[in-house]
Amino acid sequence: MLAVAVLAAGKGTRMKSALPKVLQPLAGATLVERVLAATAGLAPDHTLLIVGHQAERVEQTLAAHASRPRFVLQQPQNGTGHAVQQLLEPLADFDGDLLVLNGDVPLLRKGTLAALLEQHRGSGRAVTLLSAHLDDPSGYGRVFCDGDGRVQQIVEHRDCTPEQRQNTLINAGIYCFHWPRLRQVLPLLRSDNDQGELYLTDTVELLADAGHLVVDDLAEIMGINDRQQLAACEGLLQERLRRHWMAQGVTFVNPASCTLSEHTSFGRDVVVEPQTHFRGVCRIGDDCRLGPGSVISDSQLGNDVQVVLSLLNGARLADGCRVGPYAHLRPEADLGEAVRIGNFVEVKKSRIGADTKINHLSYVGDADFGRNVNVGAGTVTANYDGVNKHRTVIGDDSKTGANSVLVAPITLGRGVTVGAGSALTKDVPDGALALGRARQTVIENWTGPRKG
Repeated sequence: MLAVAVLAAGKGTRMKSALPKVLQPLAGATLVERVLAATAGLAPDHTLLIVGHQAERVEQTLAAHASRPRFVLQQPQNGTGHAVQQLLEPLADFDGDLLVLNGDVPLLRKGTLAALLEQHRGSGRAVTLLSAHLDDPSGYGRVFCDGDGRVQQIVEHRDCTPEQRQNTLINAGIYCFHWPRLRQVLPLLRSDNDQGELYLTDTVELLADAGHLVVDDLAEIMGINDRQQLAACEGLLQERLRRHWMAQGVTFVNPASCTLSEHTSFGRDVVVEPQTHFRGVCRIGDDCRLGPGSVISDSQLGNDVQVVLSLLNGARLADGCRVGPYAHLRPEADLGEAVRIGNFVEVKKSRIGADTKINHLSYVGDADFGRNVNVGAGTVTANYDGVNKHRTVIGDDSKTGANSVLVAPITLGRGVTVGAGSALTKDVPDGALALGRARQTVIENWTGPRKG
């Protein structure tokens, strides 16, 4: 049996943020969500989140998380040992292994945790911890081992003597304990140290049966304490994501200029131009060409889609669509096959039929357009009456002239032609020509006002 405990009670003072540190965003997910995701493959029997600072906000954010964590309050926060002491009651009847993670170490890989758990169970030790060799171990607790590799002691940096600080083997703060044995020594922890706190590291010496697993990729154990470290971690994660997708057949013309979310996926032979960014959950089909200068959020694109210098948010694009430059597709913009959305066009909460073209300077909101509709430059669906939104419906093979205004609710049938400059307020039957503009007046030989 396995229980996972994530330490998420700290204030994160150095972040200088009103947001709890563990809720800081990183490539589309919070720090603590990334830590929890690394444990998913381990199938733990219990997942416990130890909260303290802004506990209610953390609980609200993670209440619906797939791991279904149980929240345990640490109040006051008196060190890592004190945090784990809060598990004595909720795990009173638990007899398996306890994996202890930090909510601000977001780059841990599932494979590393699986290897730690495997070594721990194979050795039968009371505790196995992650360690690493650092060229500059300043700030980290040092791990001291005997000749057989058994961990004898962990000393926090601030408590080390000058000689002890020469040791480059550090404690990564990730532990796998045999819970029944840990439960016996937790009440013995003392706060006679420089911080005046209860250290979880002291349990290693109390248990007297500890091993360690050295991590090769130091990025995995990178903790986040301030904005600079958050930015560095973002850079490492983005590089990891880009390398993964390039290995799957995606071309990034200038990789360093593009960013991805964890929940972006690509088909084959996709080309991502410079300064193109993906946010939220995005699904990109094969043979797409995206960018330059585009932001795509929570959108689904079919095959052979092209997007240039445009913003997509919550949109669905079928195969063969062409978008941009300078287009804005807002939530629930649903484009059929081979739809063309041109420059300075905004589409919101609308279904656009296959082969329809909206090429220039138009606003389409709360609308249903059929197939092969040609929307003239400057066409606007006037969907809002000041209180409610109304829908505009246009049938197949219709076309609107330049600067047309369709005042919703309104329905245009199939094969309708709307004259340029028309403002329509009534439904139009199939095959009709609709004109709704003032009669032109020409005054010949007219002389306007003159100065003097």
